Amino acid sequence: MPFRRFLEIFLAASAISCAAASVAQCQKIAERSTDPSHHATRPNVILITVDTTRADRMGFLGSTRGVTPNLDAIAAGGTAFTRAYSHVPLTTASHATILTGTYPQYTHVNDFGVPLAAGLPYLPDILQQNGYRTAAFVGSLVLDPIAGTAPGFDRGFDVYDAGFRIKTARESRFDTIERRAGDVVAHALTWLKRRPAIGAPPFFLWVHLYDPHDPYDPPEPYKSKFADPYDGEIAYADAMLGKLFTALKAAGLYQGSMIAMMADHGEAFGEHGERNHGIFLYDETIHVPLMIKLPREALDTSSAVQRKSDGRVGLVDVTPTVLEVAGIEIPKEIQGRSLLSAIRKSKNPKNADDQPEADRPIYSETDYPHRAFKWSSMRSLRTGKYLAIESPKDEVYDQTSDPKAMNNLAASSPAVADTLIGQVEKFRQQTATEFADAAKLNPMQAEKLRALGYVGGDTGPGHEGKIGGIDPKDRIEIANLMHDGILQVEQGEYQAAIQSLQRLLETETDSAIAYVQLGTAWSRLKNYEKALPILRKAVELKSDSTIAQYELGLALYETGDAKDAAAQFEKVVAKSPRWADAQFSLASVDARIDRVPEAMEHLDSCLKLSPDHYRANLLRGRLLSLLGKPDEALANLQKAAAVEPDSREAHLFLADAYQQLGRASEESTERARAEKAQPPAR
Repeated sequence: MPFRRFLEIFLAASAISCAAASVAQCQKIAERSTDPSHHATRPNVILITVDTTRADRMGFLGSTRGVTPNLDAIAAGGTAFTRAYSHVPLTTASHATILTGTYPQYTHVNDFGVPLAAGLPYLPDILQQNGYRTAAFVGSLVLDPIAGTAPGFDRGFDVYDAGFRIKTARESRFDTIERRAGDVVAHALTWLKRRPAIGAPPFFLWVHLYDPHDPYDPPEPYKSKFADPYDGEIAYADAMLGKLFTALKAAGLYQGSMIAMMADHGEAFGEHGERNHGIFLYDETIHVPLMIKLPREALDTSSAVQRKSDGRVGLVDVTPTVLEVAGIEIPKEIQGRSLLSAIRKSKNPKNADDQPEADRPIYSETDYPHRAFKWSSMRSLRTGKYLAIESPKDEVYDQTSDPKAMNNLAASSPAVADTLIGQVEKFRQQTATEFADAAKLNPMQAEKLRALGYVGGDTGPGHEGKIGGIDPKDRIEIANLMHDGILQVEQGEYQAAIQSLQRLLETETDSAIAYVQLGTAWSRLKNYEKALPILRKAVELKSDSTIAQYELGLALYETGDAKDAAAQFEKVVAKSPRWADAQFSLASVDARIDRVPEAMEHLDSCLKLSPDHYRANLLRGRLLSLLGKPDEALANLQKAAAVEPDSREAHLFLADAYQQLGRASEESTERARAEKAQPPAR
């Protein structure tokens, strides 16, 4: 029996029994019967994470830039934490900490592609087990569990709205590797509207906006209104969140919901030499906005909401805070602390425990320098008035007198430095777990990360870094150039990428990743004379790099060296059989050297992995036509034309198939379409 019909019958029976019961009893029966989870008193929870957003851009934290009016309005009824910190300056790793309430050295999700272990406490999973409906709407491929950049993140979610992919030359990044805030919020609102108006269980809604991440390209009118495009991105994200807040109020969901907004990490604009994030642990990338609005039911007469809390807190504290507000027991494995006492300022405190701690140590780390460049990792602790950073060249800053961390005291105060660095290591050891094996980053995952401007290295066993070797402070410009070069290749700015990568290779002469990117840039400019020796160098430096082999194979194919191209593609497919583009590329070579059966086999593998693969459908259909099987060719050619409706080739090949079949009218239609179409970009 459908649940809705069962509910109607049950309510009817309850109404009959009310004749012999008190009004209060009947009301309780009705409340229970309309809420199958029996958790009607639990609040809805809305978690908002805005990627790569600095604390100093928030109006509710003192900014006068005027970019966050909607968040400021929410903060006016909530609590803003003036000293909130991320524990790792990378999106996937930071969100793992936010959603588990544990440190990166506990989750071991210290980078992209590292699976979130099933045994970790996980906020959506805990809430789902306690009757919540759960949904996530994320703005970037970097948090896509299916794409492999955030494996395991969909645990506990009824809905996880992702589905990102690598873009082709003709596509927009906003239709492929990321979504604008307006689209993310629209998807979330559609989900909210589908909830039943009566009897719905509480919900947990996670909305992640990626817009402030580079490259900064806000839509109008924000692009014109703000001279700084980064500010424009934040202003646009804030405006879209305003639509979410308006919809919550219109649906009567705002007052009864807990809203927690934060950034996963910040962004550097040249402070200490860094021009993005991931390498350093200074305030520009670690100090983040955090604001929490309690649901109406969580307020009581014995306390008042503290509008600003100056105690030091971390993103590790978000999950325990949500669970306490929801009235759910906090698992013992969770390492963060609930911030509810910091939000509720007791009117008559009985003891010091009723007040927030002003000097709680906050730990942060980054292994990205090690994974991406084989440099030293970095670790930090904010404790007392100090920021201590452990690296080959240790750093200590007095944040009271030196808030921008410009005067390193390590050399002038060695005893203080030794004590503080010892505390960094002690904290890490006390909060870490034994290493759990991590999956190795595969070529598809690495390629997806490069599309977002990150270096895709290995994340297999031993992927966690150590202190020692090259200090990232000595090579930060290399990291900047690598980031710039990768993004420039992705955006089609090949000449600029060549300049960035050639400068990088003057110092990092054995960087296989830089050689791959440089060779790719020359290939895209069709200068294979320069591309080939560079790509061969990349393969020489890293013989197991499937990306290097793949790009070398593409360049060889374009120069007509099909035999050597086939050898490269065969190596790639052997290592990465689920890489659709590699299967297609090998099929293309096979077709050129008259190995048609082998070509068809690889095309079938490609289309099984990616049914809408334009080029695979086009080639398979064309081969079938040439083999005298136009009736079998139609399905593939029609699919190719549907995927790329402006493709001249697809319509011409389809017309040829119709001609073979004697279907003159359809042939004529396709030839007319071909006349209007343009060849698709490769």
